[in-house]
Amino acid sequence: MGKPFKVLINGLHAKSGGGVTYLRNILPFFAADGAIETHLCIHESQSHIFRDIPEGMVLHIMDFQSGFWRLPYYEQVLVPRLARDIAATVTFSPANYGPLFAPGQITMLRNALGVAFVEKRFVKIAYWIVVYVGTLLSMIRSKKVIAVSDFVLHTTGKTLSRLFAAKSLVIHHGVSDVYAAPEAGQHREGFILAVSDIYVQKNFGPLLLAVDTLRKKHPGVLLKIAGRKLDQGYYESLQQIITDRGMGDNVSFLGSVTQEELATLYRTCRFFVFPSLVESFGNPLVEAMASGAPIATSNTAAMPEVVGPAALLFDPANVSEMAGVLDRLYEDEPLREDLSERSLKRAQSFSWSKTAKETLDEIKSVAGGGRQ
Repeated sequence: MGKPFKVLINGLHAKSGGGVTYLRNILPFFAADGAIETHLCIHESQSHIFRDIPEGMVLHIMDFQSGFWRLPYYEQVLVPRLARDIAATVTFSPANYGPLFAPGQITMLRNALGVAFVEKRFVKIAYWIVVYVGTLLSMIRSKKVIAVSDFVLHTTGKTLSRLFAAKSLVIHHGVSDVYAAPEAGQHREGFILAVSDIYVQKNFGPLLLAVDTLRKKHPGVLLKIAGRKLDQGYYESLQQIITDRGMGDNVSFLGSVTQEELATLYRTCRFFVFPSLVESFGNPLVEAMASGAPIATSNTAAMPEVVGPAALLFDPANVSEMAGVLDRLYEDEPLREDLSERSLKRAQSFSWSKTAKETLDEIKSVAGGGRQ
């Protein structure tokens, strides 16, 4: 075996949600591969997230004044400099866009750009414009473009999809072994579960209205929402809906929960609902399937691709239709049992070991073309 080549993972954008989940799960596989020497760069504000990286990896912590516009600037300056300093052969950015002048660039499309069409707030729209432009430029400069779903790859833009088809491919995310079917004797409880950090595209407003409809037949219905309140303005609008409709006893915001607590929620919920408007993949869907949860989810974006036949689908913009699906799943125990079995079977298609292997194969192909 020859000398390991160096891979720099640009982790500057992994601050919450799927980005953190992705890196935490693939890093051990990178560290275990003797053909590469893995370096990870993060901002000092992320130190608490990645304080326990696998042994054998090299962590680089960048110290600069972070901010809405500063991160893209410093990323373009500091990451290529670091890549040159460590003599990296490949620079992997799992964040839609990355440094344009770093060696052996590989970009992963993981953000659903359609979120820009959901937003109405100027600052948020400005952010998504930056993401659009950054994505285009990164696709032009990258040796390989990895998408987390067919949906992401083909909705980046028809022209872009055709233009970069030769270097683009889909590699799905995996699922942690923490998420598993209920143990013998463990029974599902009566609550409905939703899992996501609080953002406008997660579509919790219509979900609350659907639950309000459901509670007319089932007054004791309880919706538990696990996720951080990252968009405070949107969270306050949800609280207003709850107050206006007197739903305080029917909705519980759990905030941030540990992975182990989340696994228990998946295993004990009556069923799982995922009403998102725009999603590039939807890690909670795979986690719920691996836990054997019956699932109801949106019929848009990447959701049908991920769940296949293992869920009931609804139009996320149609409150009445969503309420009807929730009511059917709430009342029909044989249906829930059937969907639970479908979930477990579907989940077998996803694993982080498979994700890591396919990603490493692409990294090695780029490294092979770039090494003298």
